[in-house]
Amino acid sequence: MFLPAAAIFIAGILAPKKPNPIKSSTYECGIETVGPAWIQFKAQYYIYTLVFLVFDVEVVLLFPWAVAYHQLPLFAVVEGVIFILILLGGLLYAWRKRALEWL
Repeated sequence: MFLPAAAIFIAGILAPKKPNPIKSSTYECGIETVGPAWIQFKAQYYIYTLVFLVFDVEVVLLFPWAVAYHQLPLFAVVEGVIFILILLGGLLYAWRKRALEWL
């Protein structure tokens, strides 16, 4: 823990400090912003993306399990079923909170 903290501290002391308006401006993929750069986005878009990401990772984790299903011991099958039930619980929670509705 000491080494990373020391590196950050030393970099803060030795780093050149020459602020200017261009360095302080908001960077948006090289495109100049029109109007205020700090506008509010709907949090629902982020929630929808996170739910998609969770279930995308679920598929990646379950694919090897499904391929080797006939070679797995009973304990591994039960673990896979518990994993699926936990994810179904998360899906039902998101569904009940209406996080999956695109407005």
